[in-house]
Amino acid sequence: MSESRATDEATDVFLDHRELLFSLVYNMLGSVADTEDVLQDTWLSWSARGTDGIANPRAYLVRIAVNHALQRRATISRRRETYVGPWLPEPLVADDRTAEEPALRTESVSLAMLVVLESLTPLERAVFVLNEVFGYPHTEIADIIDRKPAAVRQLAHRARDHVHARRPLYRAHPRVRREATERFVRAALGGDIGELMEILAPDVTVWSDGGGRRRAAGLRPVHGRDKVVRLITSFTTRRDRQHFDLSYRRVNGDDAAVLFQGDSPYAVMVMDLTPEGDRVSGVYIVTNPDKLTHVHKSAEDTEEAE
Repeated sequence: MSESRATDEATDVFLDHRELLFSLVYNMLGSVADTEDVLQDTWLSWSARGTDGIANPRAYLVRIAVNHALQRRATISRRRETYVGPWLPEPLVADDRTAEEPALRTESVSLAMLVVLESLTPLERAVFVLNEVFGYPHTEIADIIDRKPAAVRQLAHRARDHVHARRPLYRAHPRVRREATERFVRAALGGDIGELMEILAPDVTVWSDGGGRRRAAGLRPVHGRDKVVRLITSFTTRRDRQHFDLSYRRVNGDDAAVLFQGDSPYAVMVMDLTPEGDRVSGVYIVTNPDKLTHVHKSAEDTEEAE
């Protein structure tokens, strides 16, 4: 096989699996930019090796990508040591609520789940994502991360217990989530204290990630309904008549709200609901512009946030 033909074949195989690799790595890292860097490293390793003699290109590519992602975690951890305020994952925002996302990219777990996954060790997180999200059996995971199956089962058990203790196994119906999201956003942006007291759970928590680049809710998460209501109303009263356009989008597969200032994204707000689905138990607000570079305004984004 000629060199150019071998390169073309390697490129085609990589592109065929790119969405799978993106989703795997993003769920391990929570960062689009780092995921793209890992995919570039994966491509370089793959193209240098070529397809000759590889019986299962998918398994080979997954192994390369997962191990590059594990190496990238060290860089992310060092970066987090100097990060200003709470750190939230970089949101995956669809172009609009009805947009069709690539099928495999929708395997990305919710923003709330990604926050929980941050408390796992890198290996625990890799095993959890491979097993719980993508359904890889322990024997295949052992080959991917070069561990014995018994060690993988132990990692999977620890990760599953940790996650399930912090994240109830439920998912609100999309219609319920959409209605709760819209109700909260209307009350929050309108400064409606009575409505906020109704929609917020007593133990609600707000995480606000400005990364030191943009005003956030504080250097720590804010807990409790009374404190959250004061926080939200203080924000709406100090906006100094700033004009925002509001768009409802799918963020990591869930309905969420995106605020634009002019043509630039200002904030992504994702709500987490109680098991009953009738109240907001968590609010995740990403305002760090570095994490919103992939968010673009569309012609439909004309609703003004009062």
